[in-house]
Amino acid sequence: MDGYPVVTWNSYSQAQRLLPPKYRLAKDLPHELQDRVNALPQSYRHSHQATVLFEAMIDEAMDDELGAPPISIINEVTDEGAPPWEFVYTNQMWYGEGVPAPDIKNLKSCGCVGRCDPKSKTCGCAKRQRQHLKRYIANGTIPSTWNGVPFLYDNKGSLQFFEIPIFECNDFCGCDEDCPNRVVQRGRRYAINIKRTEFKGWGVFNGPKRIPGGSFIGIYAGELLTVEESDRRGVLYNKFGRTYLFDIDFHYMGAVATYSVDAYHAGNFTRFLNHSCDPNCEIVPCYINEANMEKPLLTIFTKRDVEPSEELSFSYIGSIDKDTAKNAKKNKDAVYAECHCGSANCLGVLFS
Repeated sequence: MDGYPVVTWNSYSQAQRLLPPKYRLAKDLPHELQDRVNALPQSYRHSHQATVLFEAMIDEAMDDELGAPPISIINEVTDEGAPPWEFVYTNQMWYGEGVPAPDIKNLKSCGCVGRCDPKSKTCGCAKRQRQHLKRYIANGTIPSTWNGVPFLYDNKGSLQFFEIPIFECNDFCGCDEDCPNRVVQRGRRYAINIKRTEFKGWGVFNGPKRIPGGSFIGIYAGELLTVEESDRRGVLYNKFGRTYLFDIDFHYMGAVATYSVDAYHAGNFTRFLNHSCDPNCEIVPCYINEANMEKPLLTIFTKRDVEPSEELSFSYIGSIDKDTAKNAKKNKDAVYAECHCGSANCLGVLFS
């Protein structure tokens, strides 16, 4: 056009794929604030000022979750002003040594205008999700008559099926931000509190409103590590009794992990989710700006309605069945602590 190239969304999107992907390195984690607070007297860390500062740290990190309700720190049990200042609050993933950059060159995207139609035969994202749903439709996990196929969300953004990988639209798609296949990207919509418990340390509790089942709660954020580095850290964590490691080893991967997420040094409120043998939340793999099937985001959704002020929890040992209960046993390492979830089917231990 008069000697100037015409730029379309497709041409712009393709050009962006040629650029190096943007991601954060674990070695660059900022920790100046944590170092300064830990250098102060314990009396300050147990003060109300420490509570206010911790909440401000959370609020500052929520610039990628605009519109999300604030998170409050509540302690009516001990004199601690806030949780330990041992981690950087972040909703992002930080790549450890040996972990490859996000694969965006092989990422499938759609060219839809406006909102994606799950019944579309041309939507690239619908095709990708449909391809991965074939086995679940074949075995009856998802009814072939369900009118939401292939997207896993209903028209209110609630997740309809668990234990199935989610493929959301991504940064290279042409659809709008309010596309029905962009639920995780729109962030948390329900208020939650980080609250001190009597027997389980800090936990995560619902705010004043009921959370419907299938609602997105948050991403289990932190350092993305090779499984070798995760195993090395795990030996140390097990000895002193606290671990935030989560192997990415979902069933469709053959239950073999290549990478793990560690929320010890970096993470968000999800690192405080306690274990329950009858949990109301579940971790679901979700792919957005990543084509590598070994590196999904660990997204947390409610399995059922969660009442106001009810504690949010998930199972640290995955699906709990008769075999899990039979094999549950205590280990000498400190991390294998007694379970205090209080559910009727409690196994008595946090890990098996």
